[in-house]
Amino acid sequence: MTFPHRDSVQRAVDLLNVLLPEPDPAAVARVLREHGETDVSDVDVPDLHAAALELRAVFAAGDVASAASVLNALFTKYARPPRLTDHEEGYGWHLHVDAADDGPWGAWLVTSSALGLASLLAERQDVPGGLCASPSCGKPFAHTGGGSLRKFCSPRCATRERVAAHRART
Repeated sequence: MTFPHRDSVQRAVDLLNVLLPEPDPAAVARVLREHGETDVSDVDVPDLHAAALELRAVFAAGDVASAASVLNALFTKYARPPRLTDHEEGYGWHLHVDAADDGPWGAWLVTSSALGLASLLAERQDVPGGLCASPSCGKPFAHTGGGSLRKFCSPRCATRERVAAHRART
């Protein structure tokens, strides 16, 4: 069984990682293409950057109630009634909660990501993600798999912190 909301959550993580702290328009366009989206113009990147700053709060939430509160605030600010769209023939029907298929990129990023993150929160009954615990990183990551919650965005960051802790002890 596939979980389409996990795709939108991973897309959100990938986009936040290129939009924060200072976005590179070429990297943003590359991530969008990798996730099957159309290219974005350089003019739209500041809107996406602002949206990424708002979405970061979901990943920074310390507990499930805080994450739900942030998501509900984003829905209140950005979401419209749910609607099904296929954009163009062959794309496939899927749910949108933004205002329109041709609306602003930032609103699309917030609503599509919040919908995926909220679905993941409801499925897991836990926070949908976090920020890397490595002081030199801080990147957002998603909790899309089973098992215990992660503290680091990647094995590389986890290893770097374990090695640093070991060196500090010896």
